[in-house]
Amino acid sequence: MNGKFRLAFLVLLAPLALPAGALAQSQAQANQAQAAAPSGPETVQQYIDQLHATLQITPAQQPQWDRFAQAMTANADSMRQAFAQRGAALGTMNAAQNMQSYAELATLHARNMQTLANAFQTLYAAMTPAQQQNADAVFRTGGAPVGHHHHEAASQ
Repeated sequence: MNGKFRLAFLVLLAPLALPAGALAQSQAQANQAQAAAPSGPETVQQYIDQLHATLQITPAQQPQWDRFAQAMTANADSMRQAFAQRGAALGTMNAAQNMQSYAELATLHARNMQTLANAFQTLYAAMTPAQQQNADAVFRTGGAPVGHHHHEAASQ
């Protein structure tokens, strides 16, 4: 997976990987990081399309894939919105509000990951053994939400 898609995947699934020091991030830094992240719908869809091809999803598996892809898209949208809200308020937050905001991001991320894991479990069960081995390799190398984070791909 190339760097653009790897970064998109990181943005989709990596909020908990943020260091504790991120809590002290300034408004300018938050805005700069958000602007630099290729997390727009096009990039998310490109990642989904590439993962679909990499996992060799068959027509029979398409319904399970569609649920998984929808979960990825919804997760990306909710995280993008949560980060935008945090970024907009960060400059006026006191330390307690900052900590609460970060906790809310972590909670949202955990809920999103559980939804994604449930959708993937159904897809994985529908895969052939060869597809499962391929998926195992892709996810093990960071092509999916496995350890946080979304992060280095098998096709490198």
